[in-house]
Order: sequence, then C-alpha cells, then structure tokens
Amino acid sequence: MKRIYNTDVDTNPTYFFGQEVEHTPAYGMDTLFVVGIQPTQEIEEKLKNFVKHIFFGANHSFNPQTIEEHRQWEDMIYYFLDKGYLCSLDIPINQVEEFHESGYCEYNNFIPQIRVPIPYIRLWNYNTMVKLDDKTFNATNPGVWTHSLHKLMNRENFTDWEQYRNDKVLK
Repeated sequence: MKRIYNTDVDTNPTYFFGQEVEHTPAYGMDTLFVVGIQPTQEIEEKLKNFVKHIFFGANHSFNPQTIEEHRQWEDMIYYFLDKGYLCSLDIPINQVEEFHESGYCEYNNFIPQIRVPIPYIRLWNYNTMVKLDDKTFNATNPGVWTHSLHKLMNRENFTDWEQYRNDKVLK
C-alpha cells in the first residue's frame, strides 16, 4: 500500500501517528500506527501519554507465513492488550481461517479489521451482493449473510484517501 504522509521525506516508515479515520470503534482517536513486527519497548517509547489506540499491521504489513511469525505478532499485540490499550489489527482475507487460533478476539479491547479488497468497486452494478459465506457448505457458520454492495457503500462508512494525509511519520 503506497501511502502519502505529512512529511518531507516519505520513505517506508515503521511508525506513524495520526487520528483513526476509518469508521471503527476507535474512530477519531489519536493513534500510533505500527508497520510490521516491532519491539514492544520501542513501541512504548513512541506512545505518547494520551495515545490509547494502536493500529497494528499498518500498510498491509500483517501477513505471517510461519508459526514463529505468528508468535512474534501475538507477543507484540498481547503485550499491549494486557496493558489495556485499544488495539486494531488489519487482517488480510487470506489470514482469516487460521486467525482464531490466536485468541485475540477474547479481548474486549481488540478490534479485528478484515481487509477485503474489491478493485474498481464503483463499476459493479446496483444489483451486486456481498456474500459472507463459509469455507464450504455448513462447515463452521450457521448459514450465509448477503448484503447489497450499494448499501454497504454508504456515506457514513466512507473514508476518502485524502483523510490519510495528516499522518506524521515518527523517527
């Protein structure tokens, strides 16, 4: 994800700070965004006393491929969940099936954000449906849910790309 930051030297930051602009339970909160797996002590140093929300997996960086990588993510995120921080994690759709083995969702201060890319979304016609399905018939869910794509794209849930420009890279 190529992101434009409020800085003169836009590279590939590890940390940036801004307000949560996506319409999650942390909307409007001052937020520390963390890219990739980082040392918890370093994250704590970046937190300001008033920051109560940490967004992990920023810039689409959460995509563990090994058990060891999963453990590193868990150690980092659990550390801050246990300290009472509100923690979000940007989860790609390819990580959803195994995700619940981690136990993150047992925390009331955890916000899982499942990322479902739909390129060229405005080209889909008015009849388009989004189906929340199971991995196969009657495997893990009681059924399926269908939602009108048009209704899901309402103004209250929309975040324009321009709103991300206020984030400030931390060194």
